[in-house]
Amino acid sequence: MEFLDVTHNGFLVAMSCVVALVAGFTGLSLTRDLSEKPMFQKKMSIALASIALGGGIWAMHFIAMLGLQLPILFYYDAAITLVSALSAILLVGAALILMHFAERTPAIISIAGGIVGIGILVMHYIGMAGLELCRAIYTTSGVIVSSFVAIGLCVLAFWIAYGQRTNRNIVLGTLCFAIAVCSVHFLAMAGTRFVADPSLSEFGPSMSNETLALGVIFFSFVIFGACLWVSVTYLVVSPKRETGLPEPSALHEADPTAMLQIPCERDGSKVFIAPNDVSFVRADGHYTQVYTEKERLFCVWPVTEATKRLVPAGFLKTHRSYLVNPRRVARFERTKDKGRCVFEGPDLPPAPVSRSKLKAIQDALASQVGAVRAT
Repeated sequence: MEFLDVTHNGFLVAMSCVVALVAGFTGLSLTRDLSEKPMFQKKMSIALASIALGGGIWAMHFIAMLGLQLPILFYYDAAITLVSALSAILLVGAALILMHFAERTPAIISIAGGIVGIGILVMHYIGMAGLELCRAIYTTSGVIVSSFVAIGLCVLAFWIAYGQRTNRNIVLGTLCFAIAVCSVHFLAMAGTRFVADPSLSEFGPSMSNETLALGVIFFSFVIFGACLWVSVTYLVVSPKRETGLPEPSALHEADPTAMLQIPCERDGSKVFIAPNDVSFVRADGHYTQVYTEKERLFCVWPVTEATKRLVPAGFLKTHRSYLVNPRRVARFERTKDKGRCVFEGPDLPPAPVSRSKLKAIQDALASQVGAVRAT
C-alpha cells in the first residue's frame, strides 16, 4: 500500500486556529448571566452558543482540511460533511443544556466537558469519512492520544469557564477550548496516512474544495460577526453618575439589597422584584417560585443561585428548598422536632424549617429588629 505525500498550507492552518479561538470566545460569552434572563432568551442563547461552538469545531476542521495538500485531486461527500457539522452542534447543545438546566455539580461540569470532547472527536472522524478519491488510514496511538486530549482539555475548559463566570475565566476557558479543538485535529492528522481510492461514495453529492471553501468562508464570517456582537458587552462602561446621588457601590455597602433585583416573570413579561418585597423563595425543579405578599412569581434562578445571592442579603435558608425573608415573618412556630415560619400575608403558605436548623432559625429570627414571638 503506497501512502500519499502530505503537506499543509501554513496560512490556512493558522486561520483554523484563529477560528477555534473566536468560536470558543463567542459561545462561552453567549452563555453568561443566563440565570437572570427569561426562559425564551435563555433557550435562544444556548441554541446560538451551540451553533457557535459546534460550528466553530466544524469550521476549524475544514479550514485546516482546505490547507491539506495531496498529490491527487480529491472531493468531499456533501451529505457526510453536513452530518459532521450537525453532530458537533447537537453534542455541544446537549452539554450546554446540562450546564444550564441541571444543578451545576462537579460531576455535571465534568460530564458536559466530556460530551464536548466527544463532539470534537465525532465531528473530526465523520468529516474525514467524507473524503472521496482518497482514504484516511488511522493509527491506534493517534486515535487514543487525540481522544484523551479532546476530553481532558474540554473538561478543563468547562471547569475554568464555569467555575466562576468572570471575564477572565471565560477567556481562559476559550484558550482551553481552542487548544482542545486544534490539538485533536492535528494530533489525529499526525497519526493519519492517506491512500488513493478511485471509488466514489454514493451517499451524497460530491463537493470540491472550492465549494467547501465558500461554505467555510460564510460560516466563519457569521462566527466573526457574532464575536464582534458579544464583544461589545466587554467594552461597555457605565457612564459616571452626575446626579449628586451616592454611587451604586456606596448604596450596596449601606444596604446589601439596594443593588439586588430578582428576575421574575409575570404574564409572559420579565419583571424585577426587590428582595425586601419578597416573603420567601421556594425551589421548583431547576427554577424557583418567588412569593410576595400578594402574588407568586416564576424565577429562572435555581435554588443554588438564589441562595448565593439572597443569603448575603439577609435571607435565611430554613430548608433545602426554602429561603425566608426574616423581615416578613410574622411568627415562628415549633412543635417538637418540626418548625415553620408564618408570614404576614393571609394567603401565604408557611415555610417549613428543617429539624437541623430549628435552633439556628429561631435564634436568627429572635435577633431581628422587632423580634418575632416564638410560640
